Amino acid sequence: MTQQGMPHGQPSMTRFVVRQKVTMMVNRYMIHALDDAGIEGPMVAVAQQKRMAFKEQVTFYSDEARTTPVFGFKARTRMDFAATYDVTDAQGQPIGWFKKQFGKSLLRSTWTLAVPQAGLEAVGAERNQTVAILRRFWGLAPYIGDIPLPWQFHFDFFTGDGIRVLSSNRRRKVRDQYEVELPAAPDGTHLDWRVGAAMAVALDALQSR
Repeated sequence: MTQQGMPHGQPSMTRFVVRQKVTMMVNRYMIHALDDAGIEGPMVAVAQQKRMAFKEQVTFYSDEARTTPVFGFKARTRMDFAATYDVTDAQGQPIGWFKKQFGKSLLRSTWTLAVPQAGLEAVGAERNQTVAILRRFWGLAPYIGDIPLPWQFHFDFFTGDGIRVLSSNRRRKVRDQYEVELPAAPDGTHLDWRVGAAMAVALDALQSR
């Protein structure tokens, strides 16, 4: 695993916050770096998605004017509950992929994440099985589904040999906010932050898919 492609001259990013801003017309995701003390730094990427649009493709830009693309993700097929999403760099070259495990996700959201160039594949699932089940009943209850969830839910991604490569922790805020960590592997490398950020946003944007 390697860190690469950081904007604004930053050499790496292993912690960041993903903040969702919802308006009548669009969903916006803003990513800010976090330092070792958890203090929020500059915005490194922003993505905007029309609320009624298909979510098969999301592009992240380095500024709110959305002039310079940084990375993105796109489904290989449209309207497929088990679609694979390719993560691409600013030039559109693939740097990783992720896919929801539809069967396992019926009771506990489960995803596969991979960076083929680094020989990495990891599986991530909701940390708490009980909360996962409660979330499903919450969404089915009449007049309740639009009320913010009263529970925090988190995801952890591990390789086959038990190495944690990504954790996403939902925070209690008026709008969805996630703190994401990309822990170091035994050799000191980290998951590419762009792949981690794409996965973190997908965990929010694609949960209902």
